[in-house]
Amino acid sequence: MSRSEIRVGIVGAGQITRTRHIPGLRAIPGVKVVGVCNRRRDSASRIAREFDIPRIYGSWEDLVSDHAVDAVLIGAWPYLHGPVTLAALDAGKHVLTEARMAMNAREAQRMYDRAMESPHLTAMIVPSPYGLAGDAYMRSLIAEGWLGTLRELHVHGLNSQLADEATPLSWRQMTRYSGFNMLALGILYETALRWTSSANRVMAYASKMISHRFDPEQGKAMKVGTPDSVQVLTTQEDGSCGVYRLSGVVWHENAMGIALYGSEGTLIYDLANDEIRGGRRDDPGLRPLPIPSELRGGWQVEADFIASIRGERPVTHTDFRTGVRYMQFTEAVARSSRHQVPVNLPLREFSNPSL
Repeated sequence: MSRSEIRVGIVGAGQITRTRHIPGLRAIPGVKVVGVCNRRRDSASRIAREFDIPRIYGSWEDLVSDHAVDAVLIGAWPYLHGPVTLAALDAGKHVLTEARMAMNAREAQRMYDRAMESPHLTAMIVPSPYGLAGDAYMRSLIAEGWLGTLRELHVHGLNSQLADEATPLSWRQMTRYSGFNMLALGILYETALRWTSSANRVMAYASKMISHRFDPEQGKAMKVGTPDSVQVLTTQEDGSCGVYRLSGVVWHENAMGIALYGSEGTLIYDLANDEIRGGRRDDPGLRPLPIPSELRGGWQVEADFIASIRGERPVTHTDFRTGVRYMQFTEAVARSSRHQVPVNLPLREFSNPSL
C-alpha cells in the first residue's frame, strides 16, 4: 500500500478529531478522508460540509463494512473503542483509536489479541500528548546514566476542572461511556512507561468528592460514576516505588508532571510546560535542561499511523500492547480502591466490567 491512496473513515468526530486528526490526515499526500459517522446525523453533516468529506454513514457498522474504506479512525468515547476496533480488524481495516484504549482490561486484551492475529494491519492508539516534546531527550539522559538506579517515581495531575459543584456531568464521569477510566490516570501512566518499568503492585484510594452532578442527557442530577480524586502507591518491576496524585477538584492548582529520583540524580519533567529540570547527586540543586532542538519531538500521530500502514516504520507511540498495560493499571487501581487491598500486576484474571 506504500504507493496507493489510503482512504480513511471516521467514527466519532469530536474536538480532537476536528482540530488535529482530520487536518493531519488531509496534509499527507495520498490520504483521503472519505466518510464520517457521528452520534447524530446532523453533526456528521456539519463536519462533512466543513471538511469536504464526501460520505455520511448512518451507523458505524456501515462505515466499517464499506470496501471503499481502508482505515478507520475511532474518535468516539471509550465505550465504542472495543466494538469498532474488533469489527474493523475483522473487516481488514487498519485502526487508529483515541486514547483510553477501552472500557476495561478485558476489552483491551481482546483488542490486542485480535490485532496480533492480523500483523499486516496497523493497530495504533492516539498517544498521550504529554512529554512528546522531551521524550527522546529524557530517554537519552536515562540511557547515559543520569539517574543511576531508579528509586522513586512521583506523578501528579492536579486541576480545578471539576471543583465547581455546578459543573455538569460529562461522559468522562459516566461509567457507561468511560468504563474504569478516571481523570488522566491512564494517560499519565502511559507517559511514565516511556521512562520507567511497569508497575507490579498498586494500592489505591479513589474518591468522588462531589457525588452528584447535573446530567444534561437526563435533565436532572445523577450519581457521578468515576472518581474526581485518586491517590495510588505503586511498586515497579525494577524495585522502585511510586506515588500518583490526581485530582480535578483542587482550587488554585493546575500542574502535571513526572519526577524520577535515582541513585545518581534526579529528573523532573513539567508536562504542563514541557520543561525539564535535573541534577546529579553532587550538584547543589536542580537546573534547567533545555530540550535540544535535534531531540525535540511533537505531535505526529497521523503521520505515524499512515507511515505504519505504508510499511515505513513501526508504531511506537502508542501500540496496543502499551494500551493493555495502562488499561490493566487503571483497572487495578479501581479494584484496589473498591476493596481496599493491594492488587498485583499484570492481572491474572479479568473482573466483571461492572466491578
